Amino acid sequence: MTIADMWFDPRCPWAWNASRWLLEVEQVRPVTVRFHVMSLSLLNDGREGLEDWYREWLKPGMGPVRVAVAAEQKYGNEVLRDLYTALGNRIHHERAPIGPELYHAALTEAGLAAELADAAESTEHDEALRASHDAGLEPVGEDLGTPTIHVTVDGQRHAFFGPVVAPAPRGEAAGRLWDGVLAVAGTDGFFELKRARTRRPIER
Repeated sequence: MTIADMWFDPRCPWAWNASRWLLEVEQVRPVTVRFHVMSLSLLNDGREGLEDWYREWLKPGMGPVRVAVAAEQKYGNEVLRDLYTALGNRIHHERAPIGPELYHAALTEAGLAAELADAAESTEHDEALRASHDAGLEPVGEDLGTPTIHVTVDGQRHAFFGPVVAPAPRGEAAGRLWDGVLAVAGTDGFFELKRARTRRPIER
């Protein structure tokens, strides 16, 4: 069984697509996915040259990641899978506003204590958030972000940014993309394969 560790920010649509792809991969390949939290707000804190729209988009970003880390701290890593799904469906498909109502609904759906929503406005778990963030991004470089995936290929652990894909492949198509990702991740000296984006990450 191959373990794929993925770092996500609940608000990132590209990470959302990658996470749904990985859950499909679990169905067609001997892969188990573990989810971890990173923060685009932390990543871009103090960064110069951000576009105005993106700077505004980042402003409420600490709330969802704080809630996710608080849940992980209380219940263990395994709860992130269902909590991420509950948050992501509301954020990316229902267009729910970021705030207490979102957190309460997602926590309740995931069977977790609703009072964890208070963590959105607290710095109590920020040290744990930073540790998780750094663990995911240090191997790939802080100029990247999410989706970030770590996977072991032929006994060697590889970390990379991506794939950036829309929509998320399903069924055997998901498996074929996984096979390709493993092939490039296991190639010594391979760094980048890229083309311009021609569609939005989440179609309304």
